[in-house]
Amino acid sequence: MNNKHNIHPSAYVDPGAELGSDVIIGAFSFIGKGVCICDNVQVSHNAVIGKQPQLGANSTAVSSKVDPTLSIGDGTRIGAGAIINIGSKTGSDCVIGDNALVRENVHIGNNVIIGAHVVIENDVLIGNRTKIQTKAYITAMSVLEEDVFIAPCVITTNDNYMGRTEERFKYKGGAKIKRGARVGAGTIILPNIVIGCEAFVAAGSIVTKNVAESTLVMGSPARPIRKVNEKELIDNQ
Repeated sequence: MNNKHNIHPSAYVDPGAELGSDVIIGAFSFIGKGVCICDNVQVSHNAVIGKQPQLGANSTAVSSKVDPTLSIGDGTRIGAGAIINIGSKTGSDCVIGDNALVRENVHIGNNVIIGAHVVIENDVLIGNRTKIQTKAYITAMSVLEEDVFIAPCVITTNDNYMGRTEERFKYKGGAKIKRGARVGAGTIILPNIVIGCEAFVAAGSIVTKNVAESTLVMGSPARPIRKVNEKELIDNQ
């Protein structure tokens, strides 16, 4: 990588970080050790890239498994106040919105949009072209495949026991939201739910059971209503 970049005087870049060409780093941003920022990346003001995980004494996350590096792909734009932990990776041409949080062991594909104030917990996989809108919460151990749409304020969960009993560890797991699925605003998804390819979850639903592919569900609890119109399927766009 060459050294052509634009770093605000108030920003801090650790000597152990690598910067590609045409990188822009805004005022008061922090770029930590082990961070690799590729070409044409823009980091806005007050962002923290390469934050070390801070786990509580009773946390069930395993910090020893965190990769000491972080990669930000070509052309990615990172918003003001965003925080990305060490041990994660973004693909190319992503957008990480203002005040978003991406924790450790998160792998983000290409052309992904993560909106303002979104929280992506640890050990999450996000496929290419997926969009996660403002204030959504993606819990640890979730999988979002390619072309998924998550509307504002969606909540995913991964622990039916809410921190009680050792039995919870056998069943703990986030949602798996498969290719092309769409989840409406304010939806709550219970642990280990699978939402099938091209499924549509209506706004405000509480998803307590797996959703079949290409099926519209709605309600509390969410129930099947009809098949998704073929004109709306990704392959027909």
